[in-house]
Amino acid sequence: MTAPSLTMNRVIHAAVRRDLNRLSTALGDLRDGDTARAQALERAYANLHTELTHHHEGEDSYVFPMLGRIGVDKGLLATMDSEHHAMAEALTETAGAMTTVARSGSAADAAAAQASVVRTREVVERHLQHEENELEPQLTPHVESPEWKAVEKKLRSQPLGVVGRFFAWLTDGMSDEHRAFLRTTVPTPVVVVLAKTFGRRYYRDIAPTWRT
Repeated sequence: MTAPSLTMNRVIHAAVRRDLNRLSTALGDLRDGDTARAQALERAYANLHTELTHHHEGEDSYVFPMLGRIGVDKGLLATMDSEHHAMAEALTETAGAMTTVARSGSAADAAAAQASVVRTREVVERHLQHEENELEPQLTPHVESPEWKAVEKKLRSQPLGVVGRFFAWLTDGMSDEHRAFLRTTVPTPVVVVLAKTFGRRYYRDIAPTWRT
């Protein structure tokens, strides 16, 4: 079977999966009473929460309405919307669990937070696979259309601080395959300048969490 073609959507999904996996692992390894580490993990989760919410708000505002206009099944789009709501609820639950462990640093709260991350990962993964397997194939024939180009322009029209943080997060631990794909979409010097200049808070506050 031929592997599916890479898309920017799949590259973003990979970053989401990466963070959920390493967050779960880090919570499982958290030493009882290590509040500094717990607080770092909460910051990393908050960053992921922000990036995933931003990604789905872009889909809700621009991608799904465009797909509805070109005839994509409205039932499928309604399901996508419902899954977004389920994800938002799961992410909010995990945010609460992360706040609790950040305050206490206790092993018991870390275990509860890890369990919440695992539940959220299941909800997220169900949606990501659904989107990749059912929605993307319906979009593919339209990726060169004026309608999709207009959507891409809106998705890319973001404040520099948002774009810089996004690229810093996206490329942190990115696979060689995905990095090569990104080069075909955005010139490497542009990514580097945006990430290093406008995403520097990510490198200061979040990236070190995954280096320890």
